[in-house]
Order: sequence, then structure tokens, then C-alpha cells
Amino acid sequence: MLTPPDPSMRLSSEALPDLSDIKGQETAKRALEIAAAGNHNLLLVGPPGSGKSMLASRLPSILPRLSPRELLDVSMIASIAGELSGGKLSDRRPFRAPHHSASMAAMVGGGLRARPGEVSLAHNGVLFLDEFPEFSPQVLDSLRQPLETGECLIARVNHRTSYPARFQLIAAMNPCRCGMAGEPGHTCARGPRCQSDYQARISGPLLDRIDLRVDMPAVSALDLIAPGQSEKSETVARRVARARAVQAARYGALGLDPSMTNAYCSANLIEEVARPDAAGMKLLRDASEQMRFSARAYHRILKVARTLADLDGSDHVTRIHLAGAISYRMGAERLVSAA
Repeated sequence: MLTPPDPSMRLSSEALPDLSDIKGQETAKRALEIAAAGNHNLLLVGPPGSGKSMLASRLPSILPRLSPRELLDVSMIASIAGELSGGKLSDRRPFRAPHHSASMAAMVGGGLRARPGEVSLAHNGVLFLDEFPEFSPQVLDSLRQPLETGECLIARVNHRTSYPARFQLIAAMNPCRCGMAGEPGHTCARGPRCQSDYQARISGPLLDRIDLRVDMPAVSALDLIAPGQSEKSETVARRVARARAVQAARYGALGLDPSMTNAYCSANLIEEVARPDAAGMKLLRDASEQMRFSARAYHRILKVARTLADLDGSDHVTRIHLAGAISYRMGAERLVSAA
């Protein structure tokens, strides 16, 4: 049982890295906004230097602050792990970025006292996994249960301990081991096999749990020297906050926790709140048959489409929202075929 600590509250005023620092990559920035608005999992794929890690580190700057209830949960987990710095809390959401050499115990928790791992320390926040395929396959597959249930169960001979682990997964990877597959002017020494073997290190069931997948090509010189300033995090954060408020009102009216987001809807609930119009349903049906989407993929597409509608201020999920959700899903389906 988690015991509430008695920390002092610290409203964080430190400046976070801003989205306006990133040149180009508008498609990836839009995906980051969608991920923040609906709490969706996101995979960024691109060559070294394309800005994957830089973009992921900007996610906290557009996420809403922790609510008092969420802050209490985060503080209890941090207290057990001995990570309450000076007994003070920040209202910023956790952002955990373990190294790819992290062990199973470090990721999901363990030890004699069943210490919480990275997935629990990222509760109500973000778990960022850079160099995604470089993690041990066993460690990666251990994420499947907490991604699905929002809890992490640590079983030992004489006891079982469960910690909250409702985190948002942001992963980044190169397209192949050398990192340059598909880039103009570059050819892998091992050809297509380099890409397929590298991507196959990530299991299909894990990829099936990732809602958004974005390719990030290398930034061109034109992007770097283009005049004008990119959109600031503050502007994007306002849109994210509006979409989150819509979700809070929707699920609160249904008697559910107002902190619920689209990503955590049950299958039955998302079918109820994201029922497409006739044109959208036909598109989804045709795409499901052609791409052979799993039941999980089908419902995750609905969740992303609902988030796109919330960002647009639309009460209804339309064909254009579903088209956008499917396009973000198709990249993940290509990776699943490799796995």
C-alpha cells in the first residue's frame, strides 16, 4: 500500500525546452501535439541528427500540469523509490529516459523490497525510450502489460506488489542499424535486410500498442535557413489544454474520472464516443479490410480520430479525422510486417 509523503509543493517556473527551437519537421510536431492532446503513444523514426530526441524532450512543454490527485500519486511512487529531491514536488509531469542498457528490474521494478521501476516512475508522465530497438527484447516486451492495464505487477516468491504505471510511451529509433536507410545519397551495406532485421527487434504486439508513428527525414539546409520562427510551445500547449478540457467534460459527464483521456478509453466506450459518420465508417471499414488491422489497431485508430476531432472542436468524428488517424497508423503497420 502506498503511503502519502509529506512534501512541500513547488510550482515549477523553470523554462522548458521550446518547440520553436526545432527547424522544420512540421509533420512530427503535429504528431507530438496529437500525442499530448490524447495521451497517445508515439514512435519517431529517422536518421541520426533528424531531431527525434530533441522533439521528444519538448513534449513536457506542451503537456498540462499535474492535478492535485495526480501529483499525490507521483509523490508516493517517488517517495518509495527514494527520489523525492529535498522532499519537494514539482507539478511538472515526470519525464523518464532510461538508457537502452536498462535491465528488466530497472524498467519494471524489482529487488528485495520490490522497488518501483521506470514505468512506475513515469506514472502520469512520459517514458521516453531512445534507440528503441537497442533495448533488450525481453525488456521491451515487459512494457506490454503496463501499457494495456496502467499497472505493473512485481511477483516474488513470498509476495506480489502492484504499482501504478499509466505512462505515455514516446520511442525513437533509426530506420536501420547504420541509421541511413531510405536517405537520398546513402545506401546500406546490407541492403533491405539491414532495415528489416533491425526493426524486427521490436515485437508486433508491442508495436500494435503504439498509436502514432512518424517518419522524420534529415533536416535540409533549406529548413535551417528558412526565415521566420516556428510555433512556440505556449501556443501549442493552449490547444492541447482545450482538447484535454473537452475530454474531461465528456468523461466527467459519463461519471468517469475527469482526468481520463482518449487513449485510455475502453473498446466499448470509444465506440460510443467516437462513432464515425457514414463516410468515415466506410473509410475505416475499407482500410481495416485492406490493411488487416487487428481489433486493438481498429480501436486505437478510433481513439486518435477522437483526439483529432477534439483538437478541431468537432463533436463528431468525420472522414477527415479517420483519414488522419489511419495515415499515422500505416507507418506502424509497416513496422509490424517487418516484426
